[in-house]
Amino acid sequence: MGAVIFSDVHADSAAVEAFASCIGTSLFRNEFGPIDSLVNLGDLVHRGDRPKETLEKIHTLSSRYRLVSVMGNHDHAYLHGIVVSGSDSSSAYRHEQLRDSPLLSIFDGMPMEYVDDGMLFVHGGPLELGNQTLRLKCWQRLSHEAGDFFTGYHYTAQMAFDALGARGLTHMCCGHQHQHICCQKTSEGIIQKNLEFRRLEGRQGNHDSCIEYAQISLNFPSLLRIGGCHGPEPEFAYTDFSTFSFIRIRTN
Repeated sequence: MGAVIFSDVHADSAAVEAFASCIGTSLFRNEFGPIDSLVNLGDLVHRGDRPKETLEKIHTLSSRYRLVSVMGNHDHAYLHGIVVSGSDSSSAYRHEQLRDSPLLSIFDGMPMEYVDDGMLFVHGGPLELGNQTLRLKCWQRLSHEAGDFFTGYHYTAQMAFDALGARGLTHMCCGHQHQHICCQKTSEGIIQKNLEFRRLEGRQGNHDSCIEYAQISLNFPSLLRIGGCHGPEPEFAYTDFSTFSFIRIRTN
């Protein structure tokens, strides 16, 4: 059983194409394992200027793989008309052209979280803090200090592990902050793992790119935050629920 996880596409259809091409190769499957599902951790829209093309590619992926999606803060902001920084006039215009598009059906009934095999998948954080916008799970942010901020509610790693433990869960995978990180709860306390990336040798189908990955054993309760699947070197992840691989596509 294996899941590919991606987050924070931000209307970058080229990154989705690169990601889809990568996971479709025999090299990827032979190295990481079978793909039983794709998990989208949110923020498909905003900031980029190809929202239509991005959603079309996501719909295509959903016809090839079982796709599970959770709500991101930018998805939530777009659907509710909340102004968020980072989108220029071209991006805003192209997003407004989609308001009546059937492509937006992907957001119908989209939940804030998804749970599989003891792992919580969420865009921002695991805390139940009510219905105030910046306290919703899609707006929460992992930080060194807790409290309400204009970017959303900040929570600590200890708070996340406490919330997971109360639900009988051991691991959490999130996105939102565009930077990969792994924190594990060990007998010596909560530690941040050093992620050592190595290159996956072999032909990827695109001679201008290669894969680098860092693999973590899930033998301790873990907080796993993946980088953004956007830009020239998109990041994503793969897990078989015993190991977790942070993956990035690098341009040669």
